[in-house]
Amino acid sequence: MSIKSFAAKIFASHIRKKIDKWAGNPHETQQKVFDDLIRKAKTTKFGQDHNFENIRSHADYVEKVPVRDYEELKDYVDLMVEGREDILWPGKPLYYAKTSGTTSGAKYIPLTKVSMPTHINAARNAILCYIADTGKSKFVDRKMIFLQGSPELDEKNGVKLGRLSGIVAHYVPGYLQRNRMPSWETNCIEDWETKVDAIVKETVKEDMSVISGIPSWVQMYFERLIDKTGEKVGEIFPNFDLFIYGGVNYEP
Repeated sequence: MSIKSFAAKIFASHIRKKIDKWAGNPHETQQKVFDDLIRKAKTTKFGQDHNFENIRSHADYVEKVPVRDYEELKDYVDLMVEGREDILWPGKPLYYAKTSGTTSGAKYIPLTKVSMPTHINAARNAILCYIADTGKSKFVDRKMIFLQGSPELDEKNGVKLGRLSGIVAHYVPGYLQRNRMPSWETNCIEDWETKVDAIVKETVKEDMSVISGIPSWVQMYFERLIDKTGEKVGEIFPNFDLFIYGGVNYEP
């Protein structure tokens, strides 16, 4: 067992205990987060429009803040994109995650300095919980592939924007950088068909242990691997140990 693998087990055990502690007190934990969010957002335009100053409980929130979709929040987001501050959250967002949108064109999802660590830590903790629960940590010494959008970012009124997966690519911790695939150059390819072919070429001979991405993207990657080699994925990557996905139900 390598030093990195051993250290991963120790750290995973520590994180698992921390998670179990707050998960064992869900009401207290959620109330603490709720109070913090209301307190910090009460001076924003959204907070003032919905009387956050007088919200003391979840029941108050339900009464004052109706459930709504993106279109009903769009006026607020548009103000943010124009460069206004203190709209949905204090200050300006750190990024906008841009989605293609299926109904009304591109959507801009604000990502703040406060929210970004939660995105990163959630992914990290998922891996650490896997290590803590299974005892398997050797994969940290092997190659890992993250199928994601281009990490190249644009800018709008002083705020960087791009695909969420591309934004997150800038936050991969240093201890995983040497194991991470594909290369930066390949990751920046915009055309998905071209990108998948380039990823297959880069990774087909590697000792891949972790594969992460939207199931439809991973399926296409697997299909290209099989077409290229004539082998099953388990034969191409005999140490493939962990598949990480999110946002989509991949069952038939």
